[in-house]
Amino acid sequence: MIKKNKPNVLFIWEIDKELKAHLRKNLSQEVNLIFADKSFAEKKTKLYETADAIVGWRPEKELLFSAKKLKLFINPGTGIKHQIENFRELSKVRNVKLINGHGHSYATAQHAVAMLLALMNRIVQHHNWMESGIWRTSDDKDIFSASIMLKDRKIGLLGYGAINSKVHKFLSGFSNEFNILKRRLDNRTPHLTSDQAGNKVSLYGEKNLKDFLKDSDILIVAIPHTSKTEGLIGSRELKLLGKKGLLVNVARGTIVNEASLYNALSKGTIAGAALDVWYNYNPKKDKKGREYPFSNPFHKLSNVVLSPHRAASPFDDLGRWDEVIENLKRLASGKRTFLNVVDLKEEY
Repeated sequence: MIKKNKPNVLFIWEIDKELKAHLRKNLSQEVNLIFADKSFAEKKTKLYETADAIVGWRPEKELLFSAKKLKLFINPGTGIKHQIENFRELSKVRNVKLINGHGHSYATAQHAVAMLLALMNRIVQHHNWMESGIWRTSDDKDIFSASIMLKDRKIGLLGYGAINSKVHKFLSGFSNEFNILKRRLDNRTPHLTSDQAGNKVSLYGEKNLKDFLKDSDILIVAIPHTSKTEGLIGSRELKLLGKKGLLVNVARGTIVNEASLYNALSKGTIAGAALDVWYNYNPKKDKKGREYPFSNPFHKLSNVVLSPHRAASPFDDLGRWDEVIENLKRLASGKRTFLNVVDLKEEY
């Protein structure tokens, strides 16, 4: 039953019973929770019109503009480039805050570190060899079999938001230097020279990308996909990492130019890459029914770790909804400040 004087919160996809129970437990006193069901298509226009907040990924534009009461739209997963134009247009007629969720940042940071260590210790190659009955304990000079030491490497964190700040924390015990590139350095930016573990830390602004890459030999990409960041890393940038350079990308594929990355890996311009994000999310199956989300044959390279865009797993982790719950509680209490509000000009 919809109760008056409570904000109506509409979830625009069918969610599982565990998440429903979790949301009801934490929010039923503050808001009216409205969940999409099998009959949602028939009544969604009316539900949009009565919603004070909407949670979901890809709202239909016409329905979004029909939501006259709407104050908050919460995109519960990182990545809102597809929302920007609609909300820029909507902002001309109505003040609706777009929220970019960061609830899976811990899982993504963990996945980034796991891929990096798998890449450096050649876990995938040796697993595949053992599966094929090849017992190899020594290092062969002519193939990618030797582990790479992490100690004393210079780790470049491209972006320092919810994900890379956790990556920094996870890796801080490995005796490394950290280079951090943030979009904007200002008086609010801590002027770090070392972290809590005593590792040297250097800060770079976005205008210092070249120096940042020259000074780093491991690059971990965790920045938003915007019109400014698309294609940010190309052949010249990869070359700056050097022949011992490694790249980990858990952001969006197109931040790193596909052809440039493949060429750098195949020609030895950099030593390796671990990739969880790709270039074609609707690949055609080949004659054997295989799907490859890229144009260049990354799967034939020995110096890569391939992951199918699953860094946010486990997807049923209820803790990832804490930020959503907090923002909805703030809405119910009449607060005007929210977590992770998107700057439509900056696109994140």
